[in-house]
Formats: sequence, structure tokens, C-alpha cells
Amino acid sequence: MSDSFDASAFLAACSGRPGVYRMFDAGGKLLYVGKAKNLKKRLASYFRKTGLAPKTAALVGRIAQVETTITANETEALLLEQTLIKEWRPPYNILLRDDKSYPYVHLSDGDYPRLSIHRGAKKQKGRYFGPYPSAGAIRESLNLLQKAFLVRQCEDSYYKNRTRPCLQYQIKRCKAPCVGLVDPTEYAEDVRHSVMFLEGRSNALTQELSTGMEEAAQRLDFERAAELRDQIAILRRVQDQQSMEGGTGDIDVIAAIATPGGACVHLISVRGGRVLGSKNFFPQVAIEEEGADVLVAFIAQYYLANHERDLPGELIVNTTHEDFPTLIAALAELRGREPDISHRVRGTRARWQQLAVTNAEQALAARLANRQHTAARFEALAEALGLDEAPQRLECYDISHSSGEATVASCVVFGPEGALKSDYRRYNIEGVTAGDDYAAMHQALSRRFSKLKDGEGKLPDVLLVDGGKGQLAMAQEVLKELAVPELILLGVAKGVTRKPGFETLYLNDAAHEFTLPADSPALHLIQQIRDEAHRFAITGHRARRGKARRTSSLEDVAGVGPKRRRELLKHFGGLQELNRASIEEIAKAPGISKKLAESIYAALHSE
Repeated sequence: MSDSFDASAFLAACSGRPGVYRMFDAGGKLLYVGKAKNLKKRLASYFRKTGLAPKTAALVGRIAQVETTITANETEALLLEQTLIKEWRPPYNILLRDDKSYPYVHLSDGDYPRLSIHRGAKKQKGRYFGPYPSAGAIRESLNLLQKAFLVRQCEDSYYKNRTRPCLQYQIKRCKAPCVGLVDPTEYAEDVRHSVMFLEGRSNALTQELSTGMEEAAQRLDFERAAELRDQIAILRRVQDQQSMEGGTGDIDVIAAIATPGGACVHLISVRGGRVLGSKNFFPQVAIEEEGADVLVAFIAQYYLANHERDLPGELIVNTTHEDFPTLIAALAELRGREPDISHRVRGTRARWQQLAVTNAEQALAARLANRQHTAARFEALAEALGLDEAPQRLECYDISHSSGEATVASCVVFGPEGALKSDYRRYNIEGVTAGDDYAAMHQALSRRFSKLKDGEGKLPDVLLVDGGKGQLAMAQEVLKELAVPELILLGVAKGVTRKPGFETLYLNDAAHEFTLPADSPALHLIQQIRDEAHRFAITGHRARRGKARRTSSLEDVAGVGPKRRRELLKHFGGLQELNRASIEEIAKAPGISKKLAESIYAALHSE
């Protein structure tokens, strides 16, 4: 492994979601492409100290860089992995010599049809569904369909010579039509449901099953209702959006994300309707710039500055900008081609768009957590505060409540290596006037620094307080009361416009007021820490408020009343499957918009 690659720092910022990872050597050569249900766990297995196979150890010894692409589910990861392997043929992947035609699902004729994988000429009688980009994807789908509807998948020669049920019947994967244990009408209904799914009519199928489940429950036929519930759950797992394949056209999907800590642009290349790969870019921007501004600047530089670069017929972006017409005209003049720039898209294109946004957000979060990047910001902060050396420990405090209810104070800690999450603390504030943030801050700081006085914990080098002169004075009062040794106090107040990049800073007291340039790395660090303290306080407050109200995680979501909650649980067959669903899948439920789906997903997956 290259000395420049810090595996522990990489894994600390790595996502635990499904996706694809790509490993590169020091020269930028692609060594290996892999997929994972959980990227963080899978990649961590490569960097353990013992137990690696010789080939894996040789691979790890050459790694200088690892890039990841998050997908909505495992099936998308599988499809993208196969596409990248065929495109780049990495030396450490298993490469098949033959490149067979894409496979189909075949449904045979007869009273008891069979489902199977088919390649080659379509000479057999029956129906064909496909083509599919991967035999592995078909096997996974057929396996789950077999669990849901029990349609046989055995060879006809095996089926015709049975005299008693086989193991598939015993484990409830088949209804044993070979020995007449299922009525042809019942079996035909199972085949019809399988066909509905293979034809892409999954929503209609799920609705039909949900209605049947309710009717069975009303008849008190709870065993049948449970069977239908399980079928719905299985279908939800197999209804993965195949966004890696199935589109059309040559398209670049571009998502730009800008935060006070930095910016990231993620570009996905789609050619012939297939996702061929993606790349992250990290432009240097001022702290007040928004994602739309970054997007326009990137498109202009990426396609206008390099005439050799491929310009597709369509660009899908994650936001709109008033300068797009001018940009399109410039591209038409210099490149001889006028691409469409689409912002509001549907179907597969919408999933590509969301995929680009998700990966941009994850890549930016990983970059902000990078040790070298954070250490450079600490040096910049030391220079801005006039310190002889960079601080080693920063603590930031924030208060969160809803009209005084369930007040929670947060303490987040950062060092040159990034966030020290094991040192984070939350304080449930009690006995203060509702909405009195000063009293809440006083209590939190008193509880924190009284332990320091007793010899517990570490003293920060810099104490950041989210607030203006009042909060700074409160911090000074607490430190004086507890006789805490001198430390640097930094108050962070929103400027007149209350926009990022215009903060007013107070060093040690209200008399030492100053500001930093919007592109200052020190200001980026301050904003990053303050945002993290705000996030940590809010999640703690929500958890406390939810516990106090003894409500479900859905009850705090604005716009989700009892009727919608009931419809959601009916649509997904239960809360467990709703928890497994992606934003796109939640948005498909009746009466749920994309924005509301995002709120529901956030509520279900909040810390």
C-alpha cells in the first residue's frame, strides 16, 4: 500500500451504503473494481493486518487511491460493477474470455410453466422477458420471485419424472405441481403475478397484494394475510430501480454541492443508456457561493476549455441557473453542438440525477474528513488567531429546542485528524426557563468544565461558542466561576445578512471583533465545526422530543398524518420494509411527493 494512502482516515469517512469501489495504483491505473452491500465494512476487510489471501495482499500493496460510487441498492451496484469490469478490464478482477449475449427470463408454455434463464436464439415456446445486463441479477430476482410466488424453476426432464415432492416443496419454494399438489387455477394466479412483475407492473401488483392482505385480515384469515404481507416484503426487495441500465442516449449527469466547508461536482457518464463511470471534482470556491454558481462555472470550464472532450447531446443537472441559455449558446458556437440542459427529469434520468447528488454529498463529506485537508485548515486557523502553533483540540457548543421544549446542548470536538466523535457529548438541559439559550449554555458549559476541574477529560485549546456577544459573555462567566485555566474563546455570530461567509468573530471578548475572507480555509473550518455542532444538537433534541411524546418516527414528519401513515405501512407491508426503502421507492407510494419522501427518509434514518 502506498505511503500516501491513509486507509484509516479513508475508512473513517467511508459510507456504509451499497455501492461500487475502484482501487488505483500510484500511477492512476485501475487495479480492481468491486461491489458491496456495505462499502465501509467491505473495504475495511482489505486493510486488516492478518488473514489476507496472497492475491488480495498483493492488490492492497499497490493501492494508492480508492474511489467509491454509492448506489440505491445492491442490484444497482452489481450492474455498475459488471459494466466497469467490461469497460476497463482491471488486472485483479476475474475476466471471462467469452462475451455472451445478454440473458433473458423465459416462461415456458403448458399448464404448469417454468421460469428459467435463457441465452441465445429464442427457439423455445413461451414468453421472453429482457434482455437483462447480468445473469447474476436475473438469478437474484428469480430466487426472490420463487420465494414470493412458488413458481417452479426445475428442468422439464426432472419435473416429468417426479413421483413425490422434492426439497423445494419442503422449504416452501414450490407448490409441487409435479405430483398434483396445487390446483392449475391457483398456479396460474401465481404465474400471472410473476408475469406482472417481469413486465414492470410492480406497483399494480403490490397494490393488488395489499388489497388482498386487507381483505384477508378483515375475514380474520390471518395466515393468508401474513403470506401476502411476506410477498409484498419480498417484492419490495426485488423492485430495485435498475438505474445502471435501461436508459437511452448519451448523457452527462452533473451534480454540484456547495457547503461552507467546500464544494464538490460529481459527473456520471452515460453512453448508449448505460452508466460507464463517474468522477469527483473539488473546485476551490468562496464560502458564500451556491451550488448553482459552482455548476455553471464547472460546465463552462469542463466543456469549453477542452475541445477534445466529448460533449454529449444532453446534460442532466441538479439545479437550474439563469446563465444556462448563455452557456448553451457558447457551447453551440465553440463546439458546433447545442446540448439540452435538463433539470426536471423523471424515471431513470431522475434516478441518475439523485445518484449524482448522493455521491457528490458523500465525496464532499469524505474530503472534509480527510486528515491532511483538516490539518491544513488548523494551520490556517492558527494564523488567523495569531497563534504560534496549530491548536490540537477544538470544542464547539450549540443549543437546540422547539419553543423551549426538550432543550439539548451539544458539544462536538475536532482535532487535526478530523472529528473526534468518541468525545462528542450531549446535555439534556433541565430547570431553566423555556427558550432561555443563555441559561442553557451556562448549564452545559458548567457541567462540562466542572468535570475538567475534577480531573476528568481534556482541556480544549480553543472553545467555540455558536452565538454573539451574549453567549461569549456566558462562556466567560462559567470559566471564571470554575477557575478554568486560560483558554482561547471564539464567539461565532451570524453577520447582518445571516448568510455563510459573513460571520462576525469575537476573540476572547466582545472588544476583539474581526472577520475573515469568504475563501479563508480557517473560516471554512469554523463553519464546518459549527454546522456539525448544530446537526448534533438537532438530532439529540429530536430524539429527546420523540421519546417524551412516545410517538413513532413518522409522527414528527410534517404532512404525514394518521391516514398517510396507514397508507404507507399498507403500501410497504410494514415498518420494516419502509425502513429499507430508498427515497425514490417511498415517493412511489400513493400521495407521497419527492419532497415528502425525503422528509420521511430523513426521519426514519436520523441518529
